[in-house]
Amino acid sequence: MLRIKEVIKERGWKVKDIAKELGITSPALSQNIVGRVGVDRLKEIADVIGVHVTELFKLPETNGIICPHCGGKIKLEKDV
Repeated sequence: MLRIKEVIKERGWKVKDIAKELGITSPALSQNIVGRVGVDRLKEIADVIGVHVTELFKLPETNGIICPHCGGKIKLEKDV
């Protein structure tokens, strides 16, 4: 999952400002934010904002381990 809009806001930018820097319209950038976006565009956005491209991705929130076979969450509990 992507967190482009969050990072833009965190860095004090507005979507329209990023779009202007990229030479595209605000609606076009908004479509990238909510839809499919290519790696090249992600890199361009990250460069304009001043972050590493990996900061545009959300890390999964887990309280356990993800099974490497099925992708399911394995919850860890402490024995009392």
